[in-house]
Order: sequence, then structure tokens, then C-alpha cells
Amino acid sequence: MAARNIFGVTGWKNSGKTTLLEALVRHLTACGLRVSTVKHAHHAFDIDVPGKDSYRHRMAGAGEVIVASGQRWALMHELRGHATPALADLLSHLSPCDLVLVEGFKRDAHPKIEVVRTLGSGGRIADGDDTIRAIAAPDAALAGMHKWLPLDEIGVIADFVLAQVGLLGA
Repeated sequence: MAARNIFGVTGWKNSGKTTLLEALVRHLTACGLRVSTVKHAHHAFDIDVPGKDSYRHRMAGAGEVIVASGQRWALMHELRGHATPALADLLSHLSPCDLVLVEGFKRDAHPKIEVVRTLGSGGRIADGDDTIRAIAAPDAALAGMHKWLPLDEIGVIADFVLAQVGLLGA
């Protein structure tokens, strides 16, 4: 697998990870970059609709099902009891792009920003994780000793991410 520009957004549940990631994707694609995302879910999820042909294929036992149309295609892969794939395995399925933004996968070694809206009982993940390069928060005090990125300044956060992966000015 070729090296990729990967940067993550992490944080505790309901901290605003998806909101930040969505804003980053919107901003970076408006700048002309090709951006892909990988999202870790801690729960069962389904992107298929019961009763549809592709759903019926999976329920019949197909290990993989591709659904294709004139607008998009999707590959669904059933784990059927196997372990959740590693991030590197998932990345190998992506087409070439300028940047992959990863939501979740907080224990993986790629560089990340932590979103902190309030300091809860869990504290900051960054206090025990040196893969977190900065904290995006509404107030600098929430970042503690870590680099602070103003949560409402998406351009500043995007530039930070691009600089971290070597794409700033590219």
C-alpha cells in the first residue's frame, strides 16, 4: 500500500467530532483537494435496507455485495464473526486522494486533533496520547498544555492539518 496523507479527529462521545470532520471535508474540498474519510463505529450499523435485493444477498450469506448505479457504487463486506479490520486494511480499499480524514480509531498511531467542548470526568485524551497534535476547543483553557485550535475557525484548523501532513502550499 502506498503511503497516504492521514489525519484523524478524535474525542469523547458527543464532543463534536463529526461536526468538525464534516466542516473540514467541506472546506478542503472547496479548496480543490480530494478528501476521503474513514469512520469507526462502536455499534452495529447497516447501510442497506431490509427487503432490497442487496440486503437479501447479504442475508443469504454473501461475503461481499457491490451495489452500483449511475450516481455511486458501494461495497458491503460482512465480517461474519471476524475481527474489526485494522485501519491500514480499510485504507487499502480507498482510491487515491490527497488526504484521508479519520474519525475515531483513537488508539491508532496516525496524527490527530482532539475535539474538547467541556472537560468531563475522562479529562483530555491528549494528556496520555502523544499522537494528538492539538486540541480544537471553543476556549484556549480547555487545551491545557496542548496546542489550541479555535473550534470555530475551520480555516485555521484546516491549515494546521495540511501543514501536519505536508500539504500546506502544495
